[in-house]
Amino acid sequence: MTTYRKMLNDWEAPYLQPLIRLIETQSKETIHHWVISYCEEVMLGLWNRYKPDDLRPQSAIQAARDWMDRSVPYPAVKKSILACHEAAREASDNPIAQAAARAIGQSVSSIHSVRHCIGLALYGALAVSYHELGVDASWSLIESRAGEECLRMEKALQKIAISNEPYPVSMDWKC
Repeated sequence: MTTYRKMLNDWEAPYLQPLIRLIETQSKETIHHWVISYCEEVMLGLWNRYKPDDLRPQSAIQAARDWMDRSVPYPAVKKSILACHEAAREASDNPIAQAAARAIGQSVSSIHSVRHCIGLALYGALAVSYHELGVDASWSLIESRAGEECLRMEKALQKIAISNEPYPVSMDWKC
């Protein structure tokens, strides 16, 4: 049985640093909108391709949207977050689906603790790389593609970033 990496693990990677610096300049609200939108546009498609009958990641995204709209309290969202993480654990037979669900779970979890937003890059870039290159591609190819995806994530955040954001997050990454 082949063992696959479940996430990117080089915190100092040059493709992560610009994204991290940009995140640190933005408000929690901007970060929430960025990760949830990116998950809807990219990660959910990967999940649905491999696990179309499991709606837990989609439900987690919707719960986060409802929380951002102030139509549901956090405890209601927490159940969906935990269910999404459970879906990821249960998808251990498919590294692509598992990484996509982890990216979604971490992104939705950013409403609880904003530093979870980095899970979009750590898991999501790997999901895209595995999907495009295959899970058995060399790590150097996978990591190179993951770097490109992190740049794409950074550009998506730049599109909605607020210049001179008056309330940027105060981040303690603890990584």
